[in-house]
Amino acid sequence: MNGTMKYRDLGKTGIKVSEIGMGLWAAGGDAWGKTEDQEVLRAIDYALDQGVTFFDTADVYGSGHSEELLGKAMAGRRDKFIVATKIGWRDFDGEKGRSAYTKVDKFIAGVESNLKRLNTDYIDVLQSHIDFRDPTMEIFLEGFQRLKEAGKIRAYGVSTSNFEYLKAFNHDGKANTLQIDYSILNRTSEAEILPYCRAQGLGVIIRGAIAMGILAGKFTADTRFGEGDFRRRWHENPEEYKVFLKDLETVQALRSLERPDRNLATLALQFVLANPAVSTVIPGIKTVAQMEANLKASRLPPLSAEELAAIDHVVAPGKGRKIWPA
Repeated sequence: MNGTMKYRDLGKTGIKVSEIGMGLWAAGGDAWGKTEDQEVLRAIDYALDQGVTFFDTADVYGSGHSEELLGKAMAGRRDKFIVATKIGWRDFDGEKGRSAYTKVDKFIAGVESNLKRLNTDYIDVLQSHIDFRDPTMEIFLEGFQRLKEAGKIRAYGVSTSNFEYLKAFNHDGKANTLQIDYSILNRTSEAEILPYCRAQGLGVIIRGAIAMGILAGKFTADTRFGEGDFRRRWHENPEEYKVFLKDLETVQALRSLERPDRNLATLALQFVLANPAVSTVIPGIKTVAQMEANLKASRLPPLSAEELAAIDHVVAPGKGRKIWPA
């Protein structure tokens, strides 16, 4: 492994993960604009070469295309990857407000589809992709246990920002991970959720650290997003546009923390990694250049107490707003 990458424990799972991971939502090609498969595969190769081990996807990213790409990348070298994927939104029944997995056997059959797309016989971390909106939690939990006993998954968890749901999901203390939106713009989980995860030994996987690109510092009030990019709604919805403009003001207030060797995106990742509850952060990647930029967050010295205090002055601990999607 590359010596510049740092590694952390994924909670009490016994799994070590690179503190910078790779989020593959954009790789699906259906939510973040056009994506080139070969460029994504090159980015995965580059990430591996640089010591990245943790790769996160889901069954609904590109209707399974993201999982298929990761499966292709893993061919002949599965042991080099810690694979996390999710299940729950695929074939979600909006009218009934529940997933298609109304029985444990259906749930397990759904996971078999994940495995097939990933071209693997086991998943390192399987996560529930739904929370309070679905009444089938107990079905998922039983399914997770059965899959773990069968050796099909090594660990399981949930993707949620809902503290009450997290506690219900982990009511027996058997859950392993939480995936949650956390960033300088959204520090709400610092109050209760992250301390709970530390106390419970849950591995914490951070999404949204760059706040859908806002904290990269490249957007302006005139920025427009391309066809197929869900962020177009930030301009099409007047209320969301107001929030977007306020976020840009926050970004401007962080500019003083930029340095020649550290842009705002790197700062945003370093901020997340400064929290002791965090195991890994999974910024979304479509290109080698994006992966290279994110790796700096692990290579540079951690943020100083003075730098963290300066961030606190811009967005107070435990404050901020929840970034869509929650």
